[in-house]
Amino acid sequence: MINRRELGQLAGMTVAAVSLGACTSPPASTPSSADAHTSFASLKQIDAGLLNIGYAEDGPPEGKPVILLHGWPYDIHSYVDIAPALAAKGYRVIVPFLRGHGTTTFRSADTSRNGQQSAVALDIIALMDALNIPKAVIGGFDWGSRTAAIIAALWPERCKALVAVSGYLITDLAANLKPLPPEAEHGWWYQYYFATERGVAGYRQNTHDFNKLIWKTASPKWNFDDATYDRTASAFTNPDHVAVVVHNYRWRLSLANGEPQYDTLEQRLSATPVITVPAAHVPSLLLRGTHAPSTHTVTGPPQSFVIVQVVFGTEQTPVFMLQRYPPVHSAFEAQAGVHLPSAHLFAGGHCV
Repeated sequence: MINRRELGQLAGMTVAAVSLGACTSPPASTPSSADAHTSFASLKQIDAGLLNIGYAEDGPPEGKPVILLHGWPYDIHSYVDIAPALAAKGYRVIVPFLRGHGTTTFRSADTSRNGQQSAVALDIIALMDALNIPKAVIGGFDWGSRTAAIIAALWPERCKALVAVSGYLITDLAANLKPLPPEAEHGWWYQYYFATERGVAGYRQNTHDFNKLIWKTASPKWNFDDATYDRTASAFTNPDHVAVVVHNYRWRLSLANGEPQYDTLEQRLSATPVITVPAAHVPSLLLRGTHAPSTHTVTGPPQSFVIVQVVFGTEQTPVFMLQRYPPVHSAFEAQAGVHLPSAHLFAGGHCV
């Protein structure tokens, strides 16, 4: 089973395959654990909308921008190995802490510590505005995948291409009211824990150990060490972390209200809007197994769809990539290899 960090690495490297001019050669060898990065080239802060956002940046300032978004309970270190790899290919890589994580803080004490999906997406739009990035390739997993998909759906002019681990994750509140089979419900135990005041107190008291448990249960074959976890766990000491996380999950279950200024956006998202930008949907191997993206999520002529094989050990999982850039090569094929434990992706064939 691939772990969340490796999925983050895969999302980052898939960016290269879905971007213009991204053709690379197969790696000569698998990177060793000794080659793994533990820090970023630079960490910066910038005022953007409601937040002062902390973010990592790598690559040339004039490079094609790539924005990589983490999930919960994770942080920017999900991409610590991939940011320099993309930077070496000439991309400008931006990896922000989402609200409630790391060094990202609210600029006003009066701002609601809101975790609803449209608010998080607007944070990234504000970051792009602050950094003068009109359009970027946007990738992510978990919360980051949802955020990237929302930007692609509502602001396609800002999203050059989408890399969405687990596919279409935009929240439909009405659909979330419908119960799931018991085994599936069991997988979401922490959401129901957060729905109680005891859960809020427990998460606040035991954030470090709670999230370490999530890492272990979500990725049971990932033998991470304490140093790897602690690098990310420092992001959970953000003073707004608990409030944002709890609100996010309570809002998803309609147990907490959103803010009225986001109502119009949420109404549009409730209609499961079609994503029309070039998109690579990377299946998740964590909770639900592999799946293809829903047919309503992406559009384009049939010849625009090409299949990439992503190899996890001995398993082969199809990833459906929407290639809309001309010229469309009907014979285009790519092979992507992920060599565990360190994920390294390469693409061959025609340039996209």
